[in-house]
Amino acid sequence: MAWCDGRCTLIVICSLQLVAALQRQVIDFLGYQWAPILANFLHIMAVILGIFGTVQFRSRYIILYAVWLVIWVGWNSFIICFYLEVGHLSQDREFLMTFNTSLHRSWWMEHGPGCLVTAVPDSPLAPQDHHVITISGCLLDYQYIEVVSASLQVFLALFGFVYACYVSKVFLEDEDNVDFIGGFDSYGYRPPQKNSHLQLQPLYTWQVKHVSRLRSKAEMRDRGADVRSFYFVR
Repeated sequence: MAWCDGRCTLIVICSLQLVAALQRQVIDFLGYQWAPILANFLHIMAVILGIFGTVQFRSRYIILYAVWLVIWVGWNSFIICFYLEVGHLSQDREFLMTFNTSLHRSWWMEHGPGCLVTAVPDSPLAPQDHHVITISGCLLDYQYIEVVSASLQVFLALFGFVYACYVSKVFLEDEDNVDFIGGFDSYGYRPPQKNSHLQLQPLYTWQVKHVSRLRSKAEMRDRGADVRSFYFVR
């Protein structure tokens, strides 16, 4: 069909979003970034909803998915501005990501490509139950890795939004013209109703036999025959 290309493309985009979101969720869990963890969870649910709506031809689910993508772009834009310290945003306010529950930062801070982590023992700057570390030799600072990850999410979300609008529009047009029959059909199943003409059929047949039998008896009386000596076989 004409809309198959757009539908298949949207499924591919949603699959890529799902893989990227799961990878990001694991990284944020390792870094105890609770705000991104919550946002990633909602994003994964929305992407699954978008895939379900695309496969099952449900335009409402795709519209909800498209609305979430607008919010998702806004969130990732904030992440980019946060790590680049745009305006009054500063990485010193890391409690925005952890809800002020820990002193952890991005997992990439200590595990970035080429990073060498060295512990500083007995440092007076270390809080209780914590230790101070020094990080050197990183090929790419962690904030730029976070910016690249957020930019990838924005890129996929923009493509997903465009195709979601297109596919939902086609589905809405098809719902107005075609009575789609399949799984989760909203129109429901209606059992066939009995035809009143078919119900009267046996009565009509009996009446014909009865009239035919009466006519046969009347003819035999006219001829002087004994009706009681005849048996009708129908």
